[in-house]
Amino acid sequence: MRIAVTIFLTDEIIAPVRLARELEQRGFAGLYLPEHTHIPVERTTPYPAGGELPREYGRTLDPFVALGQAAAVTERLGLGTGITLIAQHDPIGLAKQIATLDHLSGGRFTLGLGFGWNVEEAADHGVKWRTRRELGRDRMALMRALWAEEPTAYDGEFGSVRASHAHPKPAQKPRGPVVGPRTLVGGAAGPKLFAHIAEYADGWLPIGGRGLSESLPVLRSVWADAGRDPAALQVVPYAVLPTPGKLAHYAELGIEEVVLQLPAAGETEVLRVLDEYAEYV
Repeated sequence: MRIAVTIFLTDEIIAPVRLARELEQRGFAGLYLPEHTHIPVERTTPYPAGGELPREYGRTLDPFVALGQAAAVTERLGLGTGITLIAQHDPIGLAKQIATLDHLSGGRFTLGLGFGWNVEEAADHGVKWRTRRELGRDRMALMRALWAEEPTAYDGEFGSVRASHAHPKPAQKPRGPVVGPRTLVGGAAGPKLFAHIAEYADGWLPIGGRGLSESLPVLRSVWADAGRDPAALQVVPYAVLPTPGKLAHYAELGIEEVVLQLPAAGETEVLRVLDEYAEYV
């Protein structure tokens, strides 16, 4: 089982370059970074985990800039977002960022995408909450058009692009309906989410990994009904606090990668936790 990590990198804690080097030296499989452009002070949306919103949510580094630094100082480390708030991006610009990072890293990028929880943050980007999933689906289709080998036009419900020269292309080659980098969709189990995964992704990025015994058979059924190769489905539990029993359970379910949660802390504390996690690598 591949062991990756995620962390809320901010301007107050360990630097991306230092962390990436330490991860590669210790044999970790990857580094996934979350995204929040801003956190409105006047916020009525409750924090999903309950209680006060942790300080780091309002101080996150831009994940693509930070992962670019990480890519430059490593050779094998996987690089991912967990998650890119796809509805909050201009898809033409995002397609360029993703393709550039995947190209320069030699195909090491994983696009973990999702639809968010913070209504006020999304609203400042002009996102209508009730249609954010459909908007995200539309933006993925537009980006696939830009990543296609030949100039390809796209005219969708929320956006369009003319047939264009758009380089670089992602290093990872098309597979089935998926064009672009490895793509995992985050979110809670449900029919709409599973339909999105089967349509345009390589798999699922479930936070915490609870309830997988019940939800995995449902996702596999939706995946098969969409004509996807059963062996190609990837499920990557995300932001996991590990125990040997938990990881053994994931392995029994056929899961091949797990993303462990690091604390948003200073260098000394992060490296201490990395040393604890090293027993799982």
